[in-house]
Amino acid sequence: MDFATADLIDDFADELQSCETQFRPYGGHAAFAGPIATVRCFRDNGLVKQVLNTPGEGRVLVVDGGGSLASALMGDMIAASAVKNGWAGVVINGAVRDVAELRTLELGVKALGSNPRKSAKDGAGEVDQPVSFGGVEFRENDWLYSDEDGIVVAGRKLV
Repeated sequence: MDFATADLIDDFADELQSCETQFRPYGGHAAFAGPIATVRCFRDNGLVKQVLNTPGEGRVLVVDGGGSLASALMGDMIAASAVKNGWAGVVINGAVRDVAELRTLELGVKALGSNPRKSAKDGAGEVDQPVSFGGVEFRENDWLYSDEDGIVVAGRKLV
């Protein structure tokens, strides 16, 4: 898929939401796109692991971790399962860990930062519910496009 988020904004401004949150890139793919799946959790990555262990079919998992940097919601093992299961990317409003390994994976990953501390594994949270941060509402099956300029979301596939 060939796109630039700046060009998408120029061509489809009325259809796009642009995320104001300044994420850092961690994955092996600088640009990624796909239909959205969502998880809302706080300092507990049980649902993140569960969802990324299902067939991704080119989707992007958007995780609202409440912006917490107290513990990582994804590390190299969960990210490797995302690759194995065909996920295009993961956007985490929270922290990741194992960042050196994440850079080697064929996966788009954006997060607020990193923390080596593991999170809880209780599975607390919600799946497939709209999540909001950075001035954007991320809804299941909307399309997310991410590159070095940022993240935009559309209600349909644009390219």
